[in-house]
Amino acid sequence: MNAAVVSAATRALAQNASRRSTGWAVSRMSVSAATGNGQEEGDRPPLPPFTRESAMQKVRLAEDAWNTKKPVVVAQAYTVDTHWRNRSQFLNGRHQVRQFLARKWASEVDYRLIKELWTHDDERIAVRFAYEWRDRNGQWFRSYGNENWLFAADGRMRVRHASINDVSISEADRLFHWPSGSRRPLSHPGLSDLRL
Repeated sequence: MNAAVVSAATRALAQNASRRSTGWAVSRMSVSAATGNGQEEGDRPPLPPFTRESAMQKVRLAEDAWNTKKPVVVAQAYTVDTHWRNRSQFLNGRHQVRQFLARKWASEVDYRLIKELWTHDDERIAVRFAYEWRDRNGQWFRSYGNENWLFAADGRMRVRHASINDVSISEADRLFHWPSGSRRPLSHPGLSDLRL
């Protein structure tokens, strides 16, 4: 490894140590994101069977990954043979997921996402979410959705079903205010706090 990669990985580990103090689990995703290698790195904790706490951690880790807007990083959280329904699109396999995410974030500019746990069982998690974005013409939207997730034993998502509705909003109506491409600060309100 070169010095820049080691330095980036060290920073990621330090950030994860800081997150531990706020109650969030350390994930190997952060090291993978920092090194940029996008390589398979064993289990993706938290692992099933889920408790309420570990399901909430899984939801926050997913939110953090999607807010990076990096398809290679996000796709590592899914099994190689993952199956998705996203709105009316059906995707099979991690390769199609990466392609889909690249198209998504090319058209959804200034994307910011908040997810919230709805319910869970041993290997399934249901979430609700909202994200704000603008199109290339400058029109802002808030998209509301629900997801159903099914996990493999290694903590990667095998199945994802997402139903999403878009509502046009004015720039003045935006509620998600943190730098696009970065993690939502712990001090930023969640969906229930925002009454969304």
